Amino acid sequence: MAEFLTIGEPLVVFASENVDASLTDATDFKKYLAGAELNVAIGVSRLGHSSEYISAVGEDPFGEFVKKTIEKNNVGTTYLGSNENYWTGYYLKQKISKGDPATYYFRCNSAASHFDASVLNTINFDEVKFAHLSGIFAALSDGNRESEFTLFKMLHEHGTKVTFDPNLRPTIWKSHESMVKVTNELAKLADIVLPGINEGEVLMGSRDPEEISDFYLKQGTNTQTVVVKLGTAGAFIKQKDGKKFHVPGFKVDQVIDTVGAGDGFAVGLISGLIEGLPMQEAAKRGCAIGALAVMSPSDNGGYPTPEQLKEFYANN
Repeated sequence: MAEFLTIGEPLVVFASENVDASLTDATDFKKYLAGAELNVAIGVSRLGHSSEYISAVGEDPFGEFVKKTIEKNNVGTTYLGSNENYWTGYYLKQKISKGDPATYYFRCNSAASHFDASVLNTINFDEVKFAHLSGIFAALSDGNRESEFTLFKMLHEHGTKVTFDPNLRPTIWKSHESMVKVTNELAKLADIVLPGINEGEVLMGSRDPEEISDFYLKQGTNTQTVVVKLGTAGAFIKQKDGKKFHVPGFKVDQVIDTVGAGDGFAVGLISGLIEGLPMQEAAKRGCAIGALAVMSPSDNGGYPTPEQLKEFYANN
């Protein structure tokens, strides 16, 4: 049994060690574990909360690496299956001195995209306080999309709070129109929606944080809170009752890699809410962990332990 549950695609990432070299020209890479939702599970676990991860890997060296590394990070693998007919996805990530790195995915027809929906019927929801879903899993296949909607329904039936991050990945959707339609349909079902400001522009046509919030609060059948991630500027939060506030971001000495920052924000927000923190304090923790994330070369390596988080607050 776990306090936190998520579903997604685990990936192996080969991160370039050659600064500012293109992925074509880079020759030196380091292997890490990745996957947006898995990043969140690892971060929540690192802060002392029990977590379970739902997915599938191939029966290959990457799949073995994924399982071993997930277990090393104290995330439950009860619902992590394996499939001998399909491979484990992976991707390449550029190392740059400024801005966002280029990425290139090898995940088509992966084991996770052939997820066995019967696994959902084996889940123990008794102790789960929060679940985190994103738009990525639904993009992988028609079957995955149906599984995600089914899981949303099951979570609501068990009274579990759900956060939803659009996590737009245009290259893995069949079309732009499908991405927008399905992502917004999933967002309707979440208690808390976590769009980035750039995602808001894509999904509903505005970069104004309050307009983005209003869109998801009005369309949502379950949505009580929208948290718009503003990057270095922090986050804007608006609730169904009209309350709204801005939480500033944290300055960092050096940005090494921006991948995983948004997932780090989710780690802070969710773990804070599990611990009973007010929304504003939980969002502050989200901003802190997002800042810590960009100072690490791996997607989740910068996520802190409770002691490291306390030290970050003391120094900032």
